[in-house]
Amino acid sequence: MAETSPESRWYAADVATFGDRLAGAREAAGLSQEDLAKRLGVRLTTVQNWEDDVVEPRGNRLQMLAGMLNVSLTWLLTAEGDGLDAPDAAPIQLGAEAEAALAELQRLRAGAIALADKLAQVERQMRQAMCKAA
Repeated sequence: MAETSPESRWYAADVATFGDRLAGAREAAGLSQEDLAKRLGVRLTTVQNWEDDVVEPRGNRLQMLAGMLNVSLTWLLTAEGDGLDAPDAAPIQLGAEAEAALAELQRLRAGAIALADKLAQVERQMRQAMCKAA
């Protein structure tokens, strides 16, 4: 498997959330949360909730966001496609212990995502079974 540098994975789906990518794209476009809210015709709290991953915007707003922020819709949602590169910063040199801890955190996060997906699948099966039983 090809080794990827941390810089190339800054906004990757298993590292960053939708809100992280939205905030990064907004900042790269030189907009404040308030500016973006005004341009979209939504409340400031709405943009804050998007960036905090409390809720996600509807399809029409997603399309508008992608256009305004000059990133692809796919990148905003999945981190694939045309988006942002990692911020220009000198790479931080971490010790072996910190690198191991970060790797473990990424592994745990991936496991949590897989578990959440499995829970959703079992929940759907349970709902289907309950509907059939009724």
